[in-house]
Amino acid sequence: MSSHSISPQANLIEQYGSATVIGLGATGYSVARYLLARGLGVTVFDSRDVPPLANEFRREFPSVTTVFGAFNPEQIIADDLIVASPGVSLKEPLLREAKRNGAHIVGDIELFLQENTKPAIAITGSNGKSTVVTLVGKMCQDSGLETLVAGNIGKPALDALTDSQDFDVVVLELSSFQLETTYQVPAQAAAILNISADHMDRYDSMGDYVLAKARILRGAKRAVLPSHDEWLQQITNANIVTNFELEEPANDSDFGLTRKSNGRWLMKGQNKLMRVRDIPLIGLHNVKNVLSAFALVDFLALPLDGLISSVKSFDGLAHRMQTVSKKNGVRWVNDSKATNIGATSTALQSLEGGVVWIAGGQAKGADFGDLKHSISDNIKQLILIGEDADKIEGALRGLLPITRSLDLSAAVAEAANTAQRGDVVLFSPACASFDMFRDFEHRGNEFAACVSDVVGSAL
Repeated sequence: MSSHSISPQANLIEQYGSATVIGLGATGYSVARYLLARGLGVTVFDSRDVPPLANEFRREFPSVTTVFGAFNPEQIIADDLIVASPGVSLKEPLLREAKRNGAHIVGDIELFLQENTKPAIAITGSNGKSTVVTLVGKMCQDSGLETLVAGNIGKPALDALTDSQDFDVVVLELSSFQLETTYQVPAQAAAILNISADHMDRYDSMGDYVLAKARILRGAKRAVLPSHDEWLQQITNANIVTNFELEEPANDSDFGLTRKSNGRWLMKGQNKLMRVRDIPLIGLHNVKNVLSAFALVDFLALPLDGLISSVKSFDGLAHRMQTVSKKNGVRWVNDSKATNIGATSTALQSLEGGVVWIAGGQAKGADFGDLKHSISDNIKQLILIGEDADKIEGALRGLLPITRSLDLSAAVAEAANTAQRGDVVLFSPACASFDMFRDFEHRGNEFAACVSDVVGSAL
């Protein structure tokens, strides 16, 4: 057993002389740079024989010991601080053995938060994280605050500290994987945007997944939560709770919608914020995202006119309900970021008129029966591709017309033959991309290229 006695609340960097970094992706590289800059001895492990950043890392840090290939628990020193990358599960036998031997295991976000002295806004959720994080960052930046956007988006958080970057406020996108290795999140405002089944190949149950997400509220001064998410009804330990929902606000501190004589308005309590029709993003789910953004920056008391201007000039992010073509009366929508059922359900429910839907990929342990409530008569056809097409077809057979295509190019061609003027072709896979593509961005770019080849890219 380790003889090292540590205090999780105290600065870990001051309690250790050496550290072991598990995983040499972008996060692991950032962690190693940070630890070396703070004077710790560092050893880097990666289960891959040749991690993508291995050569670059060895050139920059030739004296650092790197151990690549199958993990061997005997090589881990329990008295080291162990910093695990989010892609490495805590169920990995190497980490389980280290923990049994008394090791303290954290992630890069824990190290960042222990040193950070600036106001933090932290955001998690099954869907919409990147959209809300980017919008909140834009609201802050447009209002004159030097803003760091980091975490699961943008630059690794620790790079800002290593490079002595100056900022007034930090906006963090945090995945459940990152939160697993974070002791607490002392944010001025922390949000869980929504909860739906995701990463069920990594978690034993939805309850475990929800508890991982809920770690974002540990230490937060304000919790920003949806009003009616069944998974979040009993979860909060923040001092202040602000709710947001697509309905009348329940009190003066909540955010919601109301209908006036001149249309629907986003509201804080009884105070009007902006008209729904002035939001350029597609779908009511994005109206909800905007409400959460207003709630998250509320403690900063930024000028309302500037916040409204930020929303009006925000066109959203690529691969998230992104219109890539409008040709012959058909709109083609790239929602490649929909890597889980919740995201695709939201996409399907946000569209009116005829829909030709393309889906499929790697299921990540998902139960596609959960999509049944999102199937309506306006979905004219489902075109399936990818590794787990059988699972989707099995769950939805009889609810709508289903066909199969060999690849994305063939699916786009079939959709072009099916869609009529006024229809939307929606590429919302409800699956991970790794069976056929490097990542969701590669998949989305390929979809846009296929559409351009088949129908043109006119907008």
